[in-house]
Parts: sequence; C-alpha cells; structure tokens
Amino acid sequence: MYRTQHNGQLSITDFHVPFGGTLDPDNRWVLLAELIPWQKLEEAYAPQFNANVGALAKPVRLAFGSLYIRQRLGLADKETVLQILENPYMQFFLGLSG
Repeated sequence: MYRTQHNGQLSITDFHVPFGGTLDPDNRWVLLAELIPWQKLEEAYAPQFNANVGALAKPVRLAFGSLYIRQRLGLADKETVLQILENPYMQFFLGLSG
C-alpha cells in the first residue's frame, strides 16, 4: 500500500537543526535535493503498490534517498541508518523536517 506524499522541499530555514543554527545552502546534500526530480520519481514509484493491500510503503524520497546515500558512500545498511540519524544534511535530503 502506498500514499502519495507531498514532495515540496522545505526551505533550509524551516528545517529544525537540533543544536540551533541553520543549514549551509551550499552543502552537497542540500544542492542535490534541489536537483533530483522527486515528483517524477513519485509518479513512477506509487503505481508499484496496491492502493488497498499490504503494509504502508515508505515514501519514495526516503526509500530512494536512503539507497542513494548507501550507494554513494559505499555503506552497509546499518551504517547508512546511523549516518542518516547523525547527519542533518542527509535528513534534509530525505525530506525530513528535522
């Protein structure tokens, strides 16, 4: 099952940074988030799931973005999760609010 997500990017000023401050607009993950056509990925991803059956799938931005981070950095699954938990730039890239 899949629910279409709003893929509008938060501005970096709206992203909650746990220790205060703001994100650097020139960071590689911030710039990459602007380049990826999230809506087109959503349009290709959503039809792969039955609308009424099964567990709710993760949003395309979280699923694709996590795979991209894993491949780009050559990480294992567990290390990918740890990196995302510790890095607000990666969280922003994945469309999380903080």
